[in-house]
This record gives sequence, C-alpha cells and structure tokens, in this order.
Amino acid sequence: MKMTDVRIREVAYHYDDYLYRTPIKFGGVATDRVTILNVDVTLESRSGQIGRGFGSMTLGNAWSYPSRHLSYWDTLAAMKAVITAIAQRTEQYQEYGHPIDLTHALEPQYHQEAHRLSEELKLADPIPPLSTLVCASAFDAALHDGFGRLHQLNCYHTYGPDFMSYDLSHYLGGTYQGLTLDRFVNVTAQPTMPLYHLIGALDPLTPADVAKPVGDGGPETLIDWINADGLTHLKIKLNGDDLNWDVNRVLSIDRVAMETQQQRGVSQWYYSLDFNERCQNVEYLLAFLHRVKEATPAGFDRIQYIEQPTARDLKANPENRMHEAAKLRPVVIDESLLDQESIYLAREMGYTGVALKACKGQSQSLLMAAVAQQEGMFLCVQDLTCPGASLLHSAGLAAHIPGVAAIESNARQFVPIANEPWKERYPGIFVIRDGRMQTGCLDGIGLSTQQPS
Repeated sequence: MKMTDVRIREVAYHYDDYLYRTPIKFGGVATDRVTILNVDVTLESRSGQIGRGFGSMTLGNAWSYPSRHLSYWDTLAAMKAVITAIAQRTEQYQEYGHPIDLTHALEPQYHQEAHRLSEELKLADPIPPLSTLVCASAFDAALHDGFGRLHQLNCYHTYGPDFMSYDLSHYLGGTYQGLTLDRFVNVTAQPTMPLYHLIGALDPLTPADVAKPVGDGGPETLIDWINADGLTHLKIKLNGDDLNWDVNRVLSIDRVAMETQQQRGVSQWYYSLDFNERCQNVEYLLAFLHRVKEATPAGFDRIQYIEQPTARDLKANPENRMHEAAKLRPVVIDESLLDQESIYLAREMGYTGVALKACKGQSQSLLMAAVAQQEGMFLCVQDLTCPGASLLHSAGLAAHIPGVAAIESNARQFVPIANEPWKERYPGIFVIRDGRMQTGCLDGIGLSTQQPS
C-alpha cells in the first residue's frame, strides 16, 4: 500500500472524426477515415491530491475488428458500445492502486462487457479481444498520464518500487519473482529515433503512378516523401495472396528507393514487411523471401523484420510455424499479441519478435515488453495511424523501451489535419527531418501529451 496510490474520481470521453488525405489499404481493405477516442480522468491519491490525465487513441476498427458480415459502421458502433461500458466500469471502480494495478483489475471486466454486448447486440461476429484492448487503451493512457501529472513526474519515472507495490510476479507469474518493471524501461527517452514511413498497397511510387493527384501541396509519391522527410526506413504493406504482386512490389520499391537514395548520397536504408496476416501459410512467405533474395540480394539485406505474415489466431493455425522464415529475418507477432500466453505460444511456433502497440494499452505494452526482453526477443513499436496525442503516446513508448530501433508514424501521411494543432508545441515529433523524430521532448510530465491551448 503506497501513499502515492490513486483511485478514479471521474471519467469523461468524446470522439473526433477525420477523413484521410488519401486512402490506406492493408489486409485487403481500403480505409479512408478515422474515429479518435479522447478520454479525460480525474484521480485522487490516498493523501487527497488531485490529478487529471488525458488519453487518446484511434479506434482502428478495420484492423482490430475485421469482419466479413459486419460493415465498417457496424463494427465502429459496437466498439462505441464497448467504450460506454468501459467508461462506466472504470468510473465505478473505487480501489486505490498504481495505474497498472487499476488496469490489471479492470481489464477482465472490460472483456466481460464486450462478451455481454456481443450477445446483447446479436453481432454476427463477436467483438474481438484485440478490439476491446483498443477501446480500453485511451482510458489506460489517461490513468498513466494523470498519475504522472499528480506526482509531477514523467510516467517512466513511476514504474519502480517507489510507486509500485508489487514486483512483476504479481502480473506475470512466479518466474518474475523479484523483478521490477523499472528494470525493463528507460527513464530517459532516446533523443532521436529513425522513423518508419508506411507504403500502402495503393500508394504511388513515382509520378507515373499518380492517377489523381491529391493536390494539397504535400508529397504525392514515394520519391517525394523520401526527399521531403529524408527517409531511411520504409514499411511495405503487402497483400499476401498474390506472390507475383508481392515480389514485384518489393522490387519496384527497392528500385525507386535505390535511385532516390543514390541521388541523395545515402547508402544505408531499411525495410520492414507487413503482410497483415494475409499469407495462407509459411510456405508462401518462404517462397516470397527466396524470390526477393534472388532478384535483389542488396534489397533483401535491407529487410529489418517481417510483421505478422499469417493468421492472428495462433492456436487455430498451429501448422504455421516460423522457424525456417525466422532464420532469414526476424518474424514478429502483432495482431496475435494479446497477452503473456500469446508470446510464449509465438516463441514455440518460431516467432522471434513482438510488435508492441500503444493501442493495446500502456500497461499491457510495458508488461509485454518485459516478457519479450526476458525471452530475448526482437522488439519494435508499431503505429495504428495515430495522430496527435496518440502519436506522442506511441512514440514515448518506443523511445523508453530498450532495444526498439525505430518509430512508426503514419498519420502525417494519411490524416495530417489531425496533427496540425500539435505541431507548434511538438515540432520535433510532427515535422520529420533527416528521417528522424526528435524524441527527447517526450520526458515531460505524465505521458508528455500536453494538449494545445
């Protein structure tokens, strides 16, 4: 029991909606809009101090709640129903604790509510656990932000024994006895980090690919983006159901990147590959990798890691073992990462890394980062086209977890209007120079998400 512990006094939330500058295609679906959940909480410490916190997250229902039977609007409405229930459960919870304790206690209730609503609304496809985590993430972020603000500290200074009553065994089991969370996070953010730029399946690479210019004065092609932001890290979205298209897409991007980087005098750059679980089996992935390596050995060497190539339900697809593919490049789980058990199962199936996401919650991301480090796995932090405060949250996570090599930031490409209010206060985050994000500013109070005035 710590005097620094807090309880929840009030919860409020609202939504912002934006249309994308250009559609983004992933997992076979094109998306042209986003709904952002914003959460405010009021916290009270045992000593009566009051702190207020803010959290924000894009709902990403096309990614977190894919459905063959429900429309985009159906899944969004279901997620909003979950959010209403989460807000009620959160405000009703009156126990004291650290934010991780509060979320650890509340998360099972959130999943119960999602199950109840799936039945009550007679949803053809039930609300997935991943979608519930996304709904809860802004509430969790607000708790961490408010806790830091109440104690006038950056959140990453509050994950040690001075503020947490339990070691990691309380959350992760007996093998973590005696280990504390602060061992697995850095209290100081990396000053700068390279940025991964997303190349969607619809994105033009050269002027010849531009069928209809956006015409807003921003970059139109991959060439434009590389030159404008000095990019050195490119994330390539692939289809996973057309081997020739996938191979040719990587070869085309490699060719355009090589020509553009040579003109810039840049000799080193990197790719990550994201199939969004569309590969039917690991044989597809192996065939793809061998063909890319044969066609462009240098391009193959630039591949830093491969993200979630096959179906997210690992238990239902035990044949999709990644041992052979992971000998060639790190293979990480993303959609599959729901809890500690999923990391252990992924390890058993040959995966060698995990992709953390702020949209699954600050609490869960920190605990899973500890598990991944303890297991010696490759670590990256991925985006969910997060603008504004949600990008600051995601970037802060990446900048404070040891071993994370780069940051992803897609909103500047697809929904830059949502970033505009934040640019003046955080120019190094929202304006990219030399392919890097200036992350040293993410050591402010709370989650460093001070809202624009």
